[in-house]
Amino acid sequence: MKTLICDCNQTMTLDAPALRQALTKTPGASPDGLERVHTLLCRREAGDFQRAAKSTGQSGEALLVACTQEQALFQALNEETVGAASIAERPLRFVNIRETAGWSGAAPSGRGRMGSGLASASAVTPKIAALIAAAQGPEPTPVPSVQYRSGGRCLIIGAASTATRAAQQLASHLELSLLIDRGGGALAPTREHVVRHGKLTDLRGWLGQFSATWTEDHPIDLELCTRCNACLEACPEGAIGLDYRVDTARCQQHRSCVKVCASAGAIDFGRQARSVVEAFDLVLDLGEEPAIARHQPPQGYFHAPDEASLSNAILALRELKGEFEKPKFFQYESRLCAHSRNEQIGCRACLDVCSAQAIHSNASRKGKSRLEAQAAGGVVVEPHLCVGCGACSTVCPSSAMRFNYPSAIELGQRIHRLLQAYANADGRDPVVLLHSAGKGRAHLEALGRAARLPQRGEAARGVNGAPRGLPARVVPVSVWHTASVGIENWLTAIAQGANAVWILLTDEEAPAYRDALRAQCAVAQAILHGLGYGGEHLRLIDTSMPGALEGLANALRRAPTTGVARPARFEVQTNKRTTLELTIDHLQAQSPLNQRPDAVALPAQGSPLGGLQVDVNRCTVCLSCVGACPSGALLDNPEKPELRLIEKNCVQCGLCASTCPEQAITLIPRLLLADEGRTRSQPQVLARTEPWRCIRCSKPFGTLQAVQAIVNKLASHGAFQGGAAERIKMCNDCRVIDLYSDGTEVRITDL
Repeated sequence: MKTLICDCNQTMTLDAPALRQALTKTPGASPDGLERVHTLLCRREAGDFQRAAKSTGQSGEALLVACTQEQALFQALNEETVGAASIAERPLRFVNIRETAGWSGAAPSGRGRMGSGLASASAVTPKIAALIAAAQGPEPTPVPSVQYRSGGRCLIIGAASTATRAAQQLASHLELSLLIDRGGGALAPTREHVVRHGKLTDLRGWLGQFSATWTEDHPIDLELCTRCNACLEACPEGAIGLDYRVDTARCQQHRSCVKVCASAGAIDFGRQARSVVEAFDLVLDLGEEPAIARHQPPQGYFHAPDEASLSNAILALRELKGEFEKPKFFQYESRLCAHSRNEQIGCRACLDVCSAQAIHSNASRKGKSRLEAQAAGGVVVEPHLCVGCGACSTVCPSSAMRFNYPSAIELGQRIHRLLQAYANADGRDPVVLLHSAGKGRAHLEALGRAARLPQRGEAARGVNGAPRGLPARVVPVSVWHTASVGIENWLTAIAQGANAVWILLTDEEAPAYRDALRAQCAVAQAILHGLGYGGEHLRLIDTSMPGALEGLANALRRAPTTGVARPARFEVQTNKRTTLELTIDHLQAQSPLNQRPDAVALPAQGSPLGGLQVDVNRCTVCLSCVGACPSGALLDNPEKPELRLIEKNCVQCGLCASTCPEQAITLIPRLLLADEGRTRSQPQVLARTEPWRCIRCSKPFGTLQAVQAIVNKLASHGAFQGGAAERIKMCNDCRVIDLYSDGTEVRITDL
């Protein structure tokens, strides 16, 4: 891949030979095109871009331009260049090295040329090499798409005046229906749209498939009303306004309005309330409180309680007629899901974190056949509601839910390549900063531009004298949504050479996302501290807090400056459990501790790792928990009654505890490193007992505790007295023989 770099009118110090050397050493990266540093590639040297566009177009290779400021200009130049391939035929990529790297740690001074307060080339070259190497990676694998079809039928909910005004701006684009749910204002005198009085009781769905339910119980039927205003004149209390709603608090029931409306028959105070259900493609909600109160409302629903949001909503609604698509962000494997078994609930992490309410439980077996019931027990995701935050995959302990935009493998490869290039450019102590491609990127670019503002004195420095701009050792990584990246990615980055991983939060993150990320950070930090890696390796940077971004440089002083002695070479795997195991093994092997603990205690909230404690005095070794375990962590022993655990497989879902009839199981969130010579991958015995032997033939069946427990529970039951009580202690064969040998007539229900 050819790469073009530009120092943007000499406002950056770029070391082309050092960049070439670093990218030459980095697998998957290319130094092609870095022989020269341009100064005004978007202006005076635009011909160089066109020549590169032509040559790469003929060869079919991708072209990377290290400038996002003039992205639109370069795209236009590419299309105008004779012999250059179109963007559809040949990838044209862009990477920002100016705000995020070239202006790192720089305080402006004078005219802002080279040498006037800019960070040195040696300080920023590792980061620039890392950003270029990451941008040169392969395009993410295409994912399936989710289809929407909108015919343009829109429901507007609100007061008469605001609903009418919104309808006037949308009438030429959409088919409108108005639901007037409160008094105030006036309806248009001409009948241009369907208008109803009613109270919304339910609204669900998404773009192209909304279902709205409302109750009509108002005396005036707007479909029959001719808006002649005779009722307004006849009402002695003035209880009827131009919104054609009756103010029941003012109405004295003279019914003069009914008399003057006799011909039209639009007014009837005895009309029975009725529920109406209609389908719409779009919804514009003008109420103060949203009808769909979610952090991530469904596509096609717009809540506009004020003028600014109404203007934005109208502009968006005008474009939402036709066919649309979006990526299917997730992949779900029910066989790995630890949500439920046999109608017992275990893990609820994805349901609790989803701010779009796109996930619901499928735990109930009611109404299903036996075959369907065996397949049920997981969760169901509605892809039309999913907004792609990826939080479900982050909190999922078993890898049943995976984020695919990009996949874990592709993101892991990008971060790995970035860290390799950073190290190959002699960079030290890198901090990976994960940020969203939307507001997160905008925040970082604003921080970089602030480093170039012509301020004087103390204002030219950041917090407590620290340089303004993104610090040189902080390497930003753009992701679709920060909630989509979790503990396995963070720890792998640290195992591969990052000293810390920071996550930039904006108002894009719902409260549930923040709580989930905070819990995951606590688990990851506990693992690192337990293995001897001191310092704050995981950090959430909340841009809603004053000075959050400006304090990055000061935060670096608290960030750890030591990591693994030897970076890992493995890649992130599709299954997060596999990735976690590889990462933990490497971190343990590189641990600075002379003597490692047998186990590391982990926070209970959000831990995907841990073991179990069984109360052997209560456990009957009935093995119900083995059948409920979704991850193969609990095992029996074919040779003798034993309950065993492979701790590496345990996802801490709690299904074993909720299934256990004796309530004998307790979860223990921890990272087991060694236990009397056993490792996490070796079975450990949690409980054992002797088999019960048939009192007639001595054949072993069941367990000692289980049979004794049954005998004790049925001791007072009338059907299990005398010989019947003894039959409980017999095997199946002997029980039948005993029934027929004493000549007693026994009903099946007695057994």
